[in-house]
Parts: sequence; structure tokens; C-alpha cells
Amino acid sequence: MQGNVEEAIDIARGGRILAVTGAGMSTDSSLPDYRGTGSTPTTPVDVDMFTSDPVWYRWLWYRNEATWKILENCQPNDGHRALATMEASGHLLGVSTQNVDRLDARAGTRNVWELHGRYDTVECLSCGSVTSRAALSVRLRALNPDLVEETDPAHVDITPDARRDLAEVCTFTPAYCERCGGMLKPSIVMFGEGLPESAFGPSLDMAASCNVVLVAGTSLAVSTGLWVVHEAMRAGASLIVVNRGATAVDRFADVRIEGGTSEVLPQIATALTS
Repeated sequence: MQGNVEEAIDIARGGRILAVTGAGMSTDSSLPDYRGTGSTPTTPVDVDMFTSDPVWYRWLWYRNEATWKILENCQPNDGHRALATMEASGHLLGVSTQNVDRLDARAGTRNVWELHGRYDTVECLSCGSVTSRAALSVRLRALNPDLVEETDPAHVDITPDARRDLAEVCTFTPAYCERCGGMLKPSIVMFGEGLPESAFGPSLDMAASCNVVLVAGTSLAVSTGLWVVHEAMRAGASLIVVNRGATAVDRFADVRIEGGTSEVLPQIATALTS
């Protein structure tokens, strides 16, 4: 049903809330919502392409290096801070997010389960060693001193489109693991990869124990978050949806609010903590 903030507050009050969030949470931090209203469909480099063809390995790291600091420089918005406030007051169990931008953690939320990984670390596909993205950037800049860094959030390209025409003429020099010489991959879930159990398992556990699931800033077009929401609904949780545009679970919602998360969530947080 279509509802208002007061109805959402009534449902959330006294509840054990699990937030399931997506890219719409971060649009007011200037990051694009690739699946939101008016977005253009993309076909990113998948994990098989990345690991089997040096052209795609080079292309991904070129675009990643040129744009990753956009995420580093973005700041949490009022929506992120509202969830942190709700957790600190004992109303929110945590956030199960499809975002890789780390803005929930930076806003102060302690229980954040990053279903699609995180942008700020890098892993070796051979030996499993994990290093910081910042440390890798130092190496990549030394190998590519003429690289031009992009600053427009609309161009953030952590896993770029599979543009073969551009990838084949890319002259970027990628880096490899300092420990074993293996291929390096951003610690994000690429298309074709499984979900990290360290995030998916706790998300399902919290879904089974919450009594309110708050869908915020996601259409749930990707099945990852949808699985978590369905688990909560199977366990009998009430459903609140806050999003700009339709979602895959609108017909099941106890309350659906058409609006931005940075506008709506602070109202809920204020009411719950006052």
C-alpha cells in the first residue's frame, strides 16, 4: 500500500528493524543509481572476462584507478546517518547493503553486511592476500604516471562497461600481487561470482530474527537483496519500502513511501529516538 511517514513510524516503533539498502541510498552523496528511474542499462566486465583475457584485466584496472577516489571522497548523507542513529538507539539490527561505497560504516553504523563487497580493498586471486586500495594506487600511479584522474561522480567506474573498442586500445599498465605475482581483483562481487558468506549468512540470520524489514533506496532488481527481504517476509516481518520508483516488493509492502532516503529516513529516526 502507498503510505506516509507516520504509518511507517508506527510500524517501526518497538520493532527489530533490518535495513536492506541499495544505490538510491547514496544518490544524495552524488553517486549515480545505475538501476534507478531514468538510468541507462550497462553491461559490465564479468569475472570470467576479467580472469581470462588480459584486455579486460587491463581495462578494468584502468577505469578503476581513474575513478575509485570518487568513492573515497564521497561523504555519508542524512539517510546513512539516520540508520546509524537508529542502530545506536537499539531500533536497528543492522544494514544489509548492496552498495560497495562503505558510506554506512563511515556514517557510524556498526553492523553492516556488504553483500556486494567493498571498494577499498584488493585481493589476490592466487594467494588470497588482501591489501588496501590506497596502497595499490601508489603502485599503479608509479606504473602510469600520466594517468588522468576523474572527479565527476557520474563517471565512477569501479567495474566498467565491457567496451571492447576502448579496451583494446587502452595502454594502461596493470599491477599484480607483490607476494606471488597473481592477478589482483577489487574486493567487490563481479557478475558471475558468488556472494561473500561473511555478509550473506549474517544477512539471512538477521532477516529471520527481525520483525520489520526496511527496504531503502533499492528497486531490488538484483536478486541479492531480494533474497534477504523474502527471508524476512517468510519469517513474518512487516515491510516498509522507501524508494524513488517502483520496487520488486511494492505489492507486499505494509507501507510504501515514494521519496528519497535522505529525506524520509531522518524523519523515522527522529520519531523513534525522541
